[in-house]
Amino acid sequence: MPELPEVETVRRGLLPVMEGQLIVRAEVNRPNLRWPLPLGMADRLTGQRVLGLRRRSKYILADLASGESLLIHLGMSGRMLISGQMMGDFHHDHPALQKHDHVVLHMAQGARITFNDARRFGAMDLLDTGTADAHPLLASLGPEPLGNDFNETYLIGRLKDRNTPIKSALLDQRIVAGLGNIYVCEALYRARISPLRKAGALNKATVASLVPLIREVLLEAIEAGGSSLRDFRQTDGELGYFQKTFQVYGKEGEPCETPGCSGTILRTVQSGRSSFWCPSCQR
Repeated sequence: MPELPEVETVRRGLLPVMEGQLIVRAEVNRPNLRWPLPLGMADRLTGQRVLGLRRRSKYILADLASGESLLIHLGMSGRMLISGQMMGDFHHDHPALQKHDHVVLHMAQGARITFNDARRFGAMDLLDTGTADAHPLLASLGPEPLGNDFNETYLIGRLKDRNTPIKSALLDQRIVAGLGNIYVCEALYRARISPLRKAGALNKATVASLVPLIREVLLEAIEAGGSSLRDFRQTDGELGYFQKTFQVYGKEGEPCETPGCSGTILRTVQSGRSSFWCPSCQR
């Protein structure tokens, strides 16, 4: 499932063709994705100007002039693809609509934004902008890891006395929003912390060291356009490239990349998720 860097990559790709632009026509080609789509969704989107485009955790929110916000969740295989926009002196024509093009937004300047989702694990909803934070999908989320509210003092306080493994704690969206399996594995490797260690047993200095390393991993991934392991694509259809720089994720049986380390990367299953780590480096 796309994590924070992939969703942020998509948001940034959508900005030039959505923010400040008018939706002249919206098409909704099925009644549901993972959940039923809101009633009258096409009519509620048509004619609306997008005032802002923001991200909360793994969700994109398009704030509309109507006072509603379009919430977008990519799910396992969802893609937001742009066609028809000007690229310098070149104009790209729209491709024919495909079987899994479920929601299509025709923008005033000629761009078309298509939500394609073969598995239909994605979701869309329309919610009141003023009370968006109270939406069931957003209400219990923790702070953004790239924001000021996610800091050493906060994380030390939230992990204190927790008996769960540090890997599980960082995947808890109530503690920090947007982190997923890939980037937690990579951050723990850089911090030299075993994913098996109890969160509450880590000293304050060790917990504090995680904050800048989590940000470092996320920012590098965003710069690389996210990670494409299976279905993820950027808005222009291109792959992300951060997977080419993974240090541990998916590298079971390979030698550890830490200079001077003779360890081998292991895969350990925790709560149904694969943790990749070096038992020699990560203690």
